[in-house]
Amino acid sequence: MQKNKILITCAKGIPPFLKQELLSLNFPVLSEAIAGIETEGTIDDTQKLNLLLRTAHRVLFVLKKFESNDADALYRELSRIPWEEFMPADGYVCVTSSVETPAIRDTRFASLRCKDAIVDRIKDKRGTRPDSGPERGWSVVHLYWKDSRCTVYLDTSGESLSRRGYRKIPLAAPMQETLAAAVVLATSWQGEGNFINPMCGSGTLAIEAALIAFTMLW
Repeated sequence: MQKNKILITCAKGIPPFLKQELLSLNFPVLSEAIAGIETEGTIDDTQKLNLLLRTAHRVLFVLKKFESNDADALYRELSRIPWEEFMPADGYVCVTSSVETPAIRDTRFASLRCKDAIVDRIKDKRGTRPDSGPERGWSVVHLYWKDSRCTVYLDTSGESLSRRGYRKIPLAAPMQETLAAAVVLATSWQGEGNFINPMCGSGTLAIEAALIAFTMLW
């Protein structure tokens, strides 16, 4: 199975701990940014990363990189991606985007053209087209377009991994579970011996969730 680059996002300041997790899972670290790390792997590897990473927010699988100077060129390049191999024709697709280019005035138009290219391609190949909208429970595609450089990702996480807490009825806590996991990693605790949390309520629920994740994986 072909390997592509995979961008894993996280909170600012967390990449050193995300790097530690990736290396422990035998994934290479190709580059580091202020809020993410780039590695590589197959589409199947993204499932493993979503399941096992504790400090990550999203796992984005790179589908294609290309140059585009206008919305029509964007549509043409996106139409060449075999979307029918990544999502069912009777499914549902959500398109998100981060756009900073003089090629268009309304960044929402980029998301619209991306969605059109996806569903038109699938309809041409399969005879029917998936629904689309803001829900992230099915297929999620992310478009990054800066100046003339475009990167299209398959967002394999859907909702941010920071929202996968174990509580069905979550209570207010000032710390995300992913940040709490980084705090635990920063202590160098390896699951041996007792873990004492002296914060007396400040982030305690998040710390508890992080500890549950750690003990389940160790």
